[in-house]
Amino acid sequence: MAGIVLVLVPVVAGAVAYLGYGWFGVNVLLTHGGYVWDDVTPEDRRLSTGMRLALHGRTTPDPPAEVRWRSVGVGLEVAELDVHVAGQRVDTLLLTRVDPAHHGFRVLSRPAGDRDVGEWLAATDAVLVVNGSYFTPRGAPATPLVSDGRTLGPTAYRADHGAFVVSAAGARLEDLTGRDWRQVLAGADQAMVSYPLLLGEDGRGRTAAADPRWLANRSFVGQDGAGRIVVGTTRDAYFSLPGLAAFLPRAGLDLRLAMNLDGGPIACQAVSAHGFHREFCGSRELAGRGDRLRLLRPLVGSRRAAGLPVVLVVTRR
Repeated sequence: MAGIVLVLVPVVAGAVAYLGYGWFGVNVLLTHGGYVWDDVTPEDRRLSTGMRLALHGRTTPDPPAEVRWRSVGVGLEVAELDVHVAGQRVDTLLLTRVDPAHHGFRVLSRPAGDRDVGEWLAATDAVLVVNGSYFTPRGAPATPLVSDGRTLGPTAYRADHGAFVVSAAGARLEDLTGRDWRQVLAGADQAMVSYPLLLGEDGRGRTAAADPRWLANRSFVGQDGAGRIVVGTTRDAYFSLPGLAAFLPRAGLDLRLAMNLDGGPIACQAVSAHGFHREFCGSRELAGRGDRLRLLRPLVGSRRAAGLPVVLVVTRR
């Protein structure tokens, strides 16, 4: 009887995951065992030092050091920018800077969520993979995308934040304020709508509505004054969305536009070029629910990196 129970439990759990979330739910269950939200306090030791400081109002980092870029190929550079509060390191931005003159970009969707960031890197022969925009509980794109010329995601959608667009005119970020996203994406080879804008054309972020208690590993894509595409992922979860929006103009990246991507355990970035290799996925997310704080954690121990249903891929030309 015990053997029968041991067999039936995972079968039933898999069936429930499939009925509720499709193959994406099954793959999350198999690779992670699922997630749960735990109630925590601002002093909970499961929170990182940076998270605890942010919850206690220490949300303005020290002036950052100069970014030291390292070339790992023609038109491809990497850097790490530490974030300090009162001299104590609370986070690190993992940065990659790409010259579109030497690299191509693809927006790819795989709703089953059966590839982690390293598997995407290998399958696409990419030099850089970063998680993309948001997705539905079944892994389908939750925002409009263009993937290899095909339109994906919702067709009825209100977008007033930002988009990453690749067309014959090049790769660029677009501020969608007051614009029809359909017209902005028209004729694109690759495109991805996401939110919020961390830095808009007016020099300000669009994060006022975000809860400052929502702390998570974060990924973003930006464009600097020379037209280069800058991708960043945070190693820890010190930043709320307003906090990251306030920090980026001070970070020495010369960003003119910056757009947030999905975050939490899905915030992943991998780089592989000329002997350099970096592969990272987040593990932290904290959200406010009324007067409660809730921490996302794996249901079963520590499992391998997340499968990514939506990614931005950079390849050599």
